[in-house]
Amino acid sequence: MNQANSASIQPVGSIDSSIRPPGSKSITNRALVCAALAQGKSTLTGVLASDDTRVMIEAWIQLGLELDHDLSVAEVSLKGCAGSSSVTSGDIFVGNSGTTIRFLAAALCVLQGEFRLDGVARMRERPIGDLLTALRELGAQVDSLNSEKSDCPPIHIVASGLSGGKAQVKGDISSQFLSGLMLASPMAESDVGLEIVGDLVSVPYVEMTAEVMRSFGARVDLEFPRIRIQAGSKYQAREYSIEPDASAASYFWAAAAITGGLAEVKGLSRGSLQGDVGFCDVLAQMGCEVDYGDNQITVRSNRQLRGIEVNMANISDTVQTLAAVALFAAGPTTVRGVAHNRVKETDRIGDLATELRKLGADVTEFDDGMKITPPEKVQPATLDTYDDHRMAMSLALTGLRAEGIKINDPDCTSKTYPGYWDDLATFSGSIIRR
Repeated sequence: MNQANSASIQPVGSIDSSIRPPGSKSITNRALVCAALAQGKSTLTGVLASDDTRVMIEAWIQLGLELDHDLSVAEVSLKGCAGSSSVTSGDIFVGNSGTTIRFLAAALCVLQGEFRLDGVARMRERPIGDLLTALRELGAQVDSLNSEKSDCPPIHIVASGLSGGKAQVKGDISSQFLSGLMLASPMAESDVGLEIVGDLVSVPYVEMTAEVMRSFGARVDLEFPRIRIQAGSKYQAREYSIEPDASAASYFWAAAAITGGLAEVKGLSRGSLQGDVGFCDVLAQMGCEVDYGDNQITVRSNRQLRGIEVNMANISDTVQTLAAVALFAAGPTTVRGVAHNRVKETDRIGDLATELRKLGADVTEFDDGMKITPPEKVQPATLDTYDDHRMAMSLALTGLRAEGIKINDPDCTSKTYPGYWDDLATFSGSIIRR
């Protein structure tokens, strides 16, 4: 954590602004896997340029794919390997990208060769054992190399294709395990049947995975708690447009809620592939007005916010954003259903509670969430981000209304949104000093 580097945010009045955020990280990385495994050359537009997408792109280049990333027009063109890459061994570094290591752990199993996946120190603390167990049930040879935490990376893969069949997946840790299995399954020798054990968190992300797969020609049947992917429905190359990132959009909708203004986010609608547009429904419960257009979603607020009780299992990436809004509401806000947030880039329950207390909030932690009682006045504070992009982007919003807010290590936002600080300053009119 680079505490010597910080960003200070100047409070503003009511915001009245519009923005089109960069492309969805979640859709970008799913589309990259489908295109990489496809037959033929695909062109992806609206591609997000961030640390998480960069390590995914670099992995496929390392595996020998012909890939061109034009940052100037947010476009990637790549020739898929059709399940047979020219490179048959390698050590692949994924940084702290959970989507990349989980998707590649499954995708590499359909190839031929021997591979090792590893990341930063925090990645070696993020459980992946359930995914490895399910892959072995489908015929993969994959193991953890972590001598201290046997269910965590690094991962060793001896790839010789997936045989297919049936596997069970726990639903309460990460939907990315299930998505990784789904993305690899069209390349299996026989049909794949996946059974979800227990409650599934982040259901919209699994539905997103299925829709991206179908766009590239895969046949996927979702009948929760069961999923069936047909073998032989291999991916076919195509042109694919990636919509703006709804998780990133949440910061701008929240900025309107906090300042008592208006935020129009272009390129999204209620019918978006991304479940995080549901954050707007949460803001509506708190007293905001939400207008869903065909190609934009607008949030209006008059600062008359009220605390709510909400289960955010399906939109857990926006919990920190909601926490920033909750500081300015009348009455407490209680969030439940997000126990899996404790094993993300940081403990997004415990560490978030620590930072909210610096701002004067009274916070009660639960295993699966927290209760936030806002202070009479948000206190000046220098806030730590724990190398977590969402911690930085969310907590910065408090500075749009409260005095004396500084964010340590603001550069951690490069994980998913390198241009965040410039976009926030332009959108809100705040002077942000770094």
